[in-house]
Amino acid sequence: MTQHIPEGLPDRIRHYIGGEFVDSIGGETFDVLDPVSNETYVQAAAGQKADIDRAVAAARRAFVDGPWPRMLPRERSRVLHRIADLVESRDARLAELETFDTGLPITQALGQARRAAENFRFFADLIVAQADDTYKVPGRQVNYVNRKPIGVAGLITPWNTPFMLESWKLAPAIATGNTVVLKPAEFTPLSASLWAEIFEEAGLPQGVFNLVNGLGEEAGDALVKHPDVPLISFTGESRTGQVIFGNAAPFLKGLSMELGGKSPAVVFADADLDAAVDATIFGVFSLNGERCTAGSRILVERAVYDEFVEKYAAQAKRVVVGDPHDPKTEVGALVHPEHYDKVMSYVEIGKGEGRLVAGGGRPEGFPTGNYVAPTVFADVAKDARIFQEEIFGPVVAITPFDSDEEALELANGVRYGLAAYIWTNDLKRAHNFSQAVEAGMVWLNSNNVRDLRTPFGGVKASGLGHEGGYRSIDFYTDQQAVHITLGAVHNPTFGKQEHHESDLDDPDPR
Repeated sequence: MTQHIPEGLPDRIRHYIGGEFVDSIGGETFDVLDPVSNETYVQAAAGQKADIDRAVAAARRAFVDGPWPRMLPRERSRVLHRIADLVESRDARLAELETFDTGLPITQALGQARRAAENFRFFADLIVAQADDTYKVPGRQVNYVNRKPIGVAGLITPWNTPFMLESWKLAPAIATGNTVVLKPAEFTPLSASLWAEIFEEAGLPQGVFNLVNGLGEEAGDALVKHPDVPLISFTGESRTGQVIFGNAAPFLKGLSMELGGKSPAVVFADADLDAAVDATIFGVFSLNGERCTAGSRILVERAVYDEFVEKYAAQAKRVVVGDPHDPKTEVGALVHPEHYDKVMSYVEIGKGEGRLVAGGGRPEGFPTGNYVAPTVFADVAKDARIFQEEIFGPVVAITPFDSDEEALELANGVRYGLAAYIWTNDLKRAHNFSQAVEAGMVWLNSNNVRDLRTPFGGVKASGLGHEGGYRSIDFYTDQQAVHITLGAVHNPTFGKQEHHESDLDDPDPR
């Protein structure tokens, strides 16, 4: 297999601070690998505390002295629409670079690039149409909510679909008038560097967007602990989220964290079985299985269990593993050899915990690269590690159940609670089960079709807070209540020698 290498790759990846591409102050760098050859193709600047300090200072200057926070929503909206136009016009190039850097199949990377544009377009429209609350007490008082941008937002993003997930945070943070420092994942820094050129061309003022590459324990840690960064939005592992939570606590920072998942797909006997097989195959093997909302535990009612497992295993074996740049490829290469080793270790664990019915190792014809055959284990017990722990790869566990109560116990029997997928044609069961499942998001007879107006986030170990639609506006703004008296001032009167009982009445004892 001849590897596709994009033309025009950078000779190095640098930070972008205050409108300029710069190296680390101390000259530190790290190697970036491509996941097909696992060879270093570029070196990236490795941000340290001094680089974060420099970026935060630039972002702070742009917030305090620059025009962006004070521009009318319509003016900011025009810039965001130009950003969306530029992303759309470069979707093929973005997808090519993303595929090279991450190992994601090219057709899926193209979809993510287009979704990134849509994220900017959505918030460009929302900030113009946005309405805030007003409360009237006729003849006496008017109370209204005044939203204000908070300051410098620290954005820490993961290596799966990096460009799209960066847009998910950048768009609302910038739309609401904040300035940002972005710290992308060290495994996949290539596409993040494209934002600088796009933002410059769209007319975003210098200093509004700043980018510092580097390791989580260096650049990420410094960003979380910086006293001039009041907000941190993080997407990544639950363990890392716990560390961030602890490090942000002394500063009482605003936190939004979308963490890991081990989401159930529950298939009842009355479901459309073929549709459920199609959706649950896609739900765990798309994006190479490297997706937080993957339905990686499939719970199937006993009456249709054997038929489901047989159909699922047969279809999983037909999933096309291949060169990430080939449009026919459905599963490409995992992002990094470290992650490949982790996923393969779970495959070996699974062989002792379930019945292997598909995959189970490296696919034929791929002696090198981070390739894992779509792997299916059946008859997996609820205490198995492959049932309980997030694998984040093309590996799925299938477990039978005998009653609605058992299905709910299995669905809720893990530490995570991000998503759930319910397959049934019983309307009453669909609603009751959906509302009882411990998950931030539920899809009924569908697979991860997202409306950008809805909240995105999880419960339990899957996250803290929600973003999406107005929830993103809430996170990235302060809500200030302003109260105006219209009639006579009605105050309790202290300090006068003579008063009436009515003077002591508090108009609102709360």
